[in-house]
Amino acid sequence: MNFSSCSLALWERVGVRAALLLLLAVAPAHALQLTDDRGVSVSFAQSPQRIVSLLPSLTESVCAMEQCQRLVGVDRYSNYPASVRSLPVLGGGLDPNIEGIVALRPDVVLLATSSRASQRLESLGIKVVALEPKSHADVRRVLGKIGVLLDIPEAAGAARLWRTIDASISAAAQSLSPRARRARVYFEVNRGPYAAGETSFIGETLTRLGVNNVVPASLGPFPRLNPEFVVRANPDVIMVGNRSMQAMASYPGWGSIKAVKEQRICVFGVVESDVVVRPGPRMAEAARLMARCLEDKAPGTP
Repeated sequence: MNFSSCSLALWERVGVRAALLLLLAVAPAHALQLTDDRGVSVSFAQSPQRIVSLLPSLTESVCAMEQCQRLVGVDRYSNYPASVRSLPVLGGGLDPNIEGIVALRPDVVLLATSSRASQRLESLGIKVVALEPKSHADVRRVLGKIGVLLDIPEAAGAARLWRTIDASISAAAQSLSPRARRARVYFEVNRGPYAAGETSFIGETLTRLGVNNVVPASLGPFPRLNPEFVVRANPDVIMVGNRSMQAMASYPGWGSIKAVKEQRICVFGVVESDVVVRPGPRMAEAARLMARCLEDKAPGTP
């Protein structure tokens, strides 16, 4: 082979190698795809680094996977962990600040399926992932999807978190005395009264604790009740997890309820209410709060 042919062969090899390096340089770091709770498939060239969260439970889930630093904005109710309180506040699910969100140039916006922002944001070219946990199974599933979005291995992310939550709820149940486990409980989540039924994540926690929820599954997860229903149910213990309530609200006829007459009522404070009414990583803490209430307020001799 003469010098010219050797040079040509060399340059051809160099050219192929350069082309391969160029392809590797422009290829996505780790493309991923997931289907959100709307049934919409969302694709990403790489795991999002700039995230806006418009649902507190999703904010907490991102941080529970030690990825708080990716959050660039949150809704007005996201207040845990403390580090998120310094982030730009972008309204809520029903009144999102679209201009503010766009200005932050997020790679993705996390929000509830019920949010009004999805279509508007997508029309502006912003990717949206809608996730809304409503049950224990939903929380486990949503944690898994967030783990995929954050490109965190299952064993180190969602699976580890769920094992901790599940084990802690079981431990809270085992800590209860037989007296506490016999209690019949009414849990109010909002003025109305709106209650936590058996099929809600709060109701599922109460079931795991071994107590009887007076609001049956047939009424749905969070039904609005006639106050007379609670009078007839006559619960042993009342729990109130509405963070906007200053004190326990009185409804007509409630003076005759056993729990009211005997002051067997737990009104969770603002901070505690945030814990018990959010279906996310702090459900274990919620179970401990409920167990403490039951042990303290259930009828019988402690």
